[in-house]
Amino acid sequence: MMRLIIEYAYTRVVPITVDNVESLLTAADQFNIMGIIRLCCEFLKSQLCLENCIGICRLTDYYHCPDLREAAYVFILHHFEDIYKVSTEFLDLSADELKHIIEKDELNVKQEDAVFEAILKWIGHEPEKRRKHIADLLSRVRLALMQADYFMNNVKGHDYVKDNEECKFLIINALTEMYNLNMHGPSFTNFSNPLTRPRLPYAVLFAIGGWSGGSPTNAIETYDTRADNWVNVTCEQESPLAYHGTAYLKGFVYVIGGFDSVDYFNSVKRFDPLQKTWQQVAPMHSRRCYVSVTVLNEYIYAMGGFDGYMRLNTAERYEPETNQWTLIAPMHEQRSDASATTLHEKVYICGGFNGNECLITAEVYDAMKNQWTFIAPMRSRRSGVGVIAYGNEVYASTLHLWHSQVGGFDGVNRLRTVEAYNPVANTWRVVPNMFNPRSNFGIEVVDDLLFVVGGFNGFTTTFNVECYDENSNEWYDVHDMAIYRSALSCCVVPGLSNVGDYVARRDTYVDEASKEVKFISSTSSLPA
Repeated sequence: MMRLIIEYAYTRVVPITVDNVESLLTAADQFNIMGIIRLCCEFLKSQLCLENCIGICRLTDYYHCPDLREAAYVFILHHFEDIYKVSTEFLDLSADELKHIIEKDELNVKQEDAVFEAILKWIGHEPEKRRKHIADLLSRVRLALMQADYFMNNVKGHDYVKDNEECKFLIINALTEMYNLNMHGPSFTNFSNPLTRPRLPYAVLFAIGGWSGGSPTNAIETYDTRADNWVNVTCEQESPLAYHGTAYLKGFVYVIGGFDSVDYFNSVKRFDPLQKTWQQVAPMHSRRCYVSVTVLNEYIYAMGGFDGYMRLNTAERYEPETNQWTLIAPMHEQRSDASATTLHEKVYICGGFNGNECLITAEVYDAMKNQWTFIAPMRSRRSGVGVIAYGNEVYASTLHLWHSQVGGFDGVNRLRTVEAYNPVANTWRVVPNMFNPRSNFGIEVVDDLLFVVGGFNGFTTTFNVECYDENSNEWYDVHDMAIYRSALSCCVVPGLSNVGDYVARRDTYVDEASKEVKFISSTSSLPA
């Protein structure tokens, strides 16, 4: 280590490996060599994984590495559900360490069941020594947000819980809050109650722009999946825009092309959700309204659309590092009002309008070959369609990821039908219908649920939102947006350090607009 430190003094270079990083950090800290400490911390940040994140976080108890400590702690909070299942370090946490993790709003769990299961696993490692901590730990769980049947069957009657006097008060309070939520709705309570306070979401759904009240809008709303709440984050300085595309890439939200009721745009803007600033980047080669946008291998792809004169079959891709758009092979069909997604390292585009008819065809783009190929046609013609890759781990493990074709316009009616494509079999299958017909809507996947947002229902623009859960094979109503709009575009922004700026406030009274997500925290089976 001394040799490495001396060499660094002369060369400002030091080879850091998994084997030497801890010893090197110890030596650099002893001699207060901040350059090496900084390099060791950056290396450890790059190595964070499910198995070592707790150990790396503990390492910062001995050395002053605030950035590394924060990165490791955020990693633990964001990946908690996976960490407690596979990490041996998790079992070595102290009761206080575990308590401080599970009480955080930032803990990324879709359901509170996971927190209870983690507590059981931790106690089960040394039950005689640890079961005394059950009440203290259980008080950090948002018990009233659990599904009622799980709470009654797994929590209330568990041996650790039912034999503990302190837990009895927790159970009674949780049942009372569940009853209140079921009878009066979340407006009855407030987010300051630790039993009913939703966690902060890891990922936030952005709904940007669109057509509202006969003209484009600059409205931006964000959806908080954990509180089933939309928040208006509109930037008044930004111009109204509709029929554009959006994409999230490397910390920025890109808004691509579109129409403002006068001009068709080839311009591209990007939004920094941390700094809340907008920046113009390189324009596309073509003006593209009704454009289809997706991301593959850290490139943004923009395909088809309408330039004010004709429907386009051209496509191009954007590389942020060079701030350049490059034309790729043209599609087989001219497509405006189509929709695109990425699956298995390929780009899929489906449906649309070619200037004469709504399309039933779909194509796949292979970036390695720079080649478009037709896939099996859909079951219905669809323009103003939504297309998204959506598959859970079961599908992924058997290579049967589906991408879904949702809604649209077939030339006669707005559709509420849904179909899914299996790339292995090259076939489409029928998926249960949405509640509402819609075209030109937003579509995204958040928390393993497929959301469809706004759109035109054949008579009017709508603020209606619903989501599909492939596990139950059902659609569920979600809280409406505040603004009626079609021709909007959606994207998902994960892991924001300032996520609190884009979600329902956790420290104020909740009104009726902030309902719990029915299908996640249902209390409908609460016994009398």
